[in-house]
Amino acid sequence: MTIPRPFHRRHLLVLCAALGLASAHAAGVSDKEILIGTHLDLSGPTATGSAMLRNAMQMRLDEANVKGIQGRKIRLVTEDNGSQPQMAVRAVQKMIRSDKVFALVNPFGSGTNAATVKMATDAGVIVFAPWAASAVIQKVSNNSPLLFTTVQNYDSTTATGLGWAIRNWGATRVGVIYQEGPLGDLMRAGISSAMQQAKQNLAAEAAYKVGDIDFSSQVAKMKAANVDLIFAGTVIRETVGVMAEVKKLNWTNVKVLTGIPGRSSIVTALGKDTVDGLYGIGGWKLHDVQASADPAARKFFADYKARFGHDGDENAANAYSSMGWFIAGLEATGQDLSAEKFAKAMQGVSHEDFTTFTRLSWKNNHAMPELVSIDQAKGGRWVQIAPPTDGK
Repeated sequence: MTIPRPFHRRHLLVLCAALGLASAHAAGVSDKEILIGTHLDLSGPTATGSAMLRNAMQMRLDEANVKGIQGRKIRLVTEDNGSQPQMAVRAVQKMIRSDKVFALVNPFGSGTNAATVKMATDAGVIVFAPWAASAVIQKVSNNSPLLFTTVQNYDSTTATGLGWAIRNWGATRVGVIYQEGPLGDLMRAGISSAMQQAKQNLAAEAAYKVGDIDFSSQVAKMKAANVDLIFAGTVIRETVGVMAEVKKLNWTNVKVLTGIPGRSSIVTALGKDTVDGLYGIGGWKLHDVQASADPAARKFFADYKARFGHDGDENAANAYSSMGWFIAGLEATGQDLSAEKFAKAMQGVSHEDFTTFTRLSWKNNHAMPELVSIDQAKGGRWVQIAPPTDGK
């Protein structure tokens, strides 16, 4: 007896589905779309900066979507984490369970990423370029192959930058002001490495708590110890606060060097004359929005302002850059897209653009090499005084 053709077709589909052979896609991937997500601080203390990250990511996606990726468009879902780990957990749960995103790209915050990265990678979701302390996030994820970190490690970059300063400035009495918690712990590890290499001991150290706004006692401790170099393991507002106290004391024969979080264009914009003379360890190229010599940088800043009505900053540029690297990974993976295949293909995808000091590639899923420059705040902008180095 001949079996009717409709029977063949219907039952073949049922059989394939039962065997997992039907036209199934990875989470967030369909024939026409790749759905990705991010969580940013859209309502908390860094909301203004996070809005720039979102804008820059969307701009880069729109550029890619003109052509598409293997016939697919990329769509971004953005959730607010308010810089609060519990908000981030809810946001990531929603994006995994309801939206079913393929990847989280440029999620913001060390605490918020530490609270969510393992949840995401355990669910088979790629986490790409989190704005967080990379070593901490890698450890929390159990070194997941689905996690790719791009932020320079604060311990190694601190060691490189401080080591350069000791050698080149002849500093012999180093003092340290650092933030209590994971950021300070990482920076202190780098400081210890630099001091051991220089065969020196710290002349003074003073801690501060997150949220502190008065740094008079910490700077006074440095002055009492007669240090010739202060390393400020500080972020934006705190960096300005330390420099304000140094200037208040009219202390002109001490150098202040801040780590990567403090070497930000927001510091020079916020601190103005107060931070003039401050030194900073830089992990990426900074460009004058109005007069960069780099045509790719000029195009980015012009396009950003034309679209959003205000100037972008280095954070917007870095978010744009990271999204570009992620898109290159999608293109390298090909039509048959899954988290595992993306992770494998990404290993061979390097990256270089107007934000990077050199071409970057992956070592244990972390962007390398970690080059840093030494810059100085002059006239409201950062000026590079030493070329990028890894300290070797």
